[in-house]
Amino acid sequence: MLNKFSIVNALCFLCCVSIYGQDDQKKTTTDTLTAETITEISEPINPLSPAKAAFYSAVLPGLGQAYNKKYWKIPIVYAALGTGVYFYVSNNKEYNRYRDAYKRRLAGFEDDEFFNKVNLDGLQRAQKFYRKNKEISLLVTVGLYALNIIDANVDAHLLQYNVNDNLTLVPHFKVNELDAKSDVGLTLNFKF
Repeated sequence: MLNKFSIVNALCFLCCVSIYGQDDQKKTTTDTLTAETITEISEPINPLSPAKAAFYSAVLPGLGQAYNKKYWKIPIVYAALGTGVYFYVSNNKEYNRYRDAYKRRLAGFEDDEFFNKVNLDGLQRAQKFYRKNKEISLLVTVGLYALNIIDANVDAHLLQYNVNDNLTLVPHFKVNELDAKSDVGLTLNFKF
């Protein structure tokens, strides 16, 4: 009976020692893992940056792009807005020419620039055509202005994402061993 009692005590002692030893190993392993996976944030994220960029771009088109340091977009913004304004002014000028000629014809004058070229019905059609084009040009210009603001806001949002070597998208070329054909693809790698 004494032998059984001492064997049971020895087994209990060994189990306690092995469990205690395993707990120490787990703690040191998790301590070293957490120390290696800590990443430092180099710049703090400004949550108001997208709103600020959108406001700047609304005040002066292209200023939001300058705030985001995307200077190459500023000429594109001004070219787009300038083209819309050019077509609006051009269509407005033509509309006014045909409208003035139409009013003079209704008043009984026969000295307008379109007298022997365009009849009264043609003057009305030309007015409708240029008025429609003028309104479309205005809508396109307003849409481009809004697109300028949206671009500045979205670009400021995208600048806040942490993109480094731990997240990569790499194109690769591989030869398939089964049918000896080449495969092209993309690989998305996560490093933790």
